[in-house]
Amino acid sequence: MIITSLLVRQIFDSRGEPTIEITATSGAVSARASVPSGKSRGSGEVSVFSIAEAHIALAYISKYIVGHELNSVRALDERMIAADGTAEKSKVGGNVMLGISIAASRLFAMTVGVSHWQSMRSEFFPGITEGKNPIIFSNLINGGVHAKNNLTIQEYMVVLRTTHSYEESISRLVSLYRHLGEALVRAKGYTGRLPIGDEGGYAFDFKDNFEPIEFLSERIREDGMSDFCSIGLDVAASSFFENEKYVFGGVPLSGEELLRTYTSYFEKEKLLCTIEDPFAESDPEMFAALSSALGTKWVVGDDLTVTRPAFIKKYCGEKYVNGVIIKPNQIGTVSETCDAIRAVREGSGKTIVSHRSGETEDAFIIELAKASAADAVKIGAPTKERMIKFNELIRLYEPS
Repeated sequence: MIITSLLVRQIFDSRGEPTIEITATSGAVSARASVPSGKSRGSGEVSVFSIAEAHIALAYISKYIVGHELNSVRALDERMIAADGTAEKSKVGGNVMLGISIAASRLFAMTVGVSHWQSMRSEFFPGITEGKNPIIFSNLINGGVHAKNNLTIQEYMVVLRTTHSYEESISRLVSLYRHLGEALVRAKGYTGRLPIGDEGGYAFDFKDNFEPIEFLSERIREDGMSDFCSIGLDVAASSFFENEKYVFGGVPLSGEELLRTYTSYFEKEKLLCTIEDPFAESDPEMFAALSSALGTKWVVGDDLTVTRPAFIKKYCGEKYVNGVIIKPNQIGTVSETCDAIRAVREGSGKTIVSHRSGETEDAFIIELAKASAADAVKIGAPTKERMIKFNELIRLYEPS
């Protein structure tokens, strides 16, 4: 395939903040991809360029891409990576490269007449067999940097095992989300506009960081969903790690003290099954300590692993974590993202393909989850722009 032109334009994410969209053209056929943005970012994530920087970067990278015969997505990505020449993709920009990589990957699928997920599976996951439908991680209460409230923990999620069809499961999740909102309004005596965080979750103030778990647990049980619905946390601990202490609920704690807090949460609430980024990315030994303490519960790396195969091989293989968040815009190309997924599998970990807090209409993460037979997808609350991903789950996994 020969890409004949590349175009970048500025669009806006779910927070109303600028991001980029790439259109790749091969002859009379075009494909596009838009790139989300994260507010809570690990230090190892690739560079993010503004639209002005993206125009300059695209003019530079086009010399290495446009008009050249490319026989695979990996060949395209390797050419871009070599042209950039930096670990951070600081010359071209990770968001620019990812947009090109996804758009070109879609072009490759179009040229061979298959769906995008099938094309990715053929190139990056040959021989893979279909597994169970991925678990859904849905963020119903927002805190941390994703909300203007008093919660230290960034995300309180429902973890939905799809024992029913996606159509039925998502319908029940939507009902749970609405019932939770009604319960919070009653409990908080709230009369104004509902406070909503970046990912669509409720953003009320709470008495402490455990109270949202109690609200979620009560609603799950009262809605009759406890047989297939659990609770997960995304702590994003790097965001409140200061001077070698964790400022949790306004109180400075050592790593050991914070570990005891987490284990008490799991002891008090049996529906709690997974915890993401419980410690700062610079504190990996505490991940290992918590993994040991929690046994079969999922301890998940995000800022710790930043979708980098080398980091995943170190921390997942050594059992610091047993689950890994996969975010394509952390690493910047389709092929490197797929390499990261394979690295998780080699370490016997669980893969959770994830959105970002600043999302677009692009449903690439669902295509990637389908191609790789991911264990889970992390989407956000079942509302507004996040419904695009939920609907794509139904289309790809349960076609009529």
